[in-house]
Amino acid sequence: MTHAMLKGSNVPLDATAVRAVLRWTPGRGGLPDVDASALLLGPDGRVRSDEDFVFYNQPRHPSGHVWRLGKKRVNEGLAEGLTDTIQADLAGVDDSVGRILLVASAEDVTFDRVQALRILVFDAAAGDAEPLAHFDIRPETGEETALICGELYRRGEGWKFRALGEGYSNGLQGLASDFGISVDESEEGSADPADPGSAGRAGVQPLPPEAPTQVPRQPPPPAYPPAAYPPAAPGPEPTRQQPPATQPAYGYPQPTGQAAYGYPQTAPPQPAPAADRTGYGYPQPVSPAPDPDFRLPPQGPQFIGR
Repeated sequence: MTHAMLKGSNVPLDATAVRAVLRWTPGRGGLPDVDASALLLGPDGRVRSDEDFVFYNQPRHPSGHVWRLGKKRVNEGLAEGLTDTIQADLAGVDDSVGRILLVASAEDVTFDRVQALRILVFDAAAGDAEPLAHFDIRPETGEETALICGELYRRGEGWKFRALGEGYSNGLQGLASDFGISVDESEEGSADPADPGSAGRAGVQPLPPEAPTQVPRQPPPPAYPPAAYPPAAPGPEPTRQQPPATQPAYGYPQPTGQAAYGYPQTAPPQPAPAADRTGYGYPQPVSPAPDPDFRLPPQGPQFIGR
């Protein structure tokens, strides 16, 4: 059975874990946008440390028993809605926590522009069962930018849910400061890259983001300038061909040792064999010395003197 609650009323919770779902009807372009948050309060009604604030930049409490599930788009009949959800494991929450505030914020947008805002409390272990309770939230002045929609609080050994609807005109930042959160003014308006609806929200000190694992890159081989390499050893000078002392005459055969430009080369004339050296133009052989015993043959009578 679902309890339809009025402001200030309460209902006991038999569940050991609950989901508190904020639901609203968006306008054109999905705006205005609403965010769900939770503050875990100690016995003095204030947070024990900044870690007791669960919101879009710190979506999970360090204990692991309270966390933000995130936004979803839902359809019921012809109506379309958006939701943002906080889940709490009530059985595991530390005994020093006496209350858990369930908060809605719409930074830079007043809640008179948010249509059909409702909080629904479900038994987290019951799956798709009907909600245990729901409360339709109506801002008192219309100028609120943050609302305490309700609270989960201890009563004896169990827990209860109370409908509140208390508003703040200075947004989530002002509400968090009232309960002991240290707000960093320099981070106001920072956006969460994982949540496109977080632009322009109040900045509250989040947990430091986990550094991505960096794979070391191998350095490129050094590029040495040409001057860094030793110069090559000088080689021998190329041999240059010297021109002949006497240039060959134009029109005559050229010797084989030096080529004349533009003419075929001929071998130098060879001397004729010794047997052929009797012709004109060759030197004649020298006669041997006269034989001292040489005598003329006897002459005939015709040559005898008278």
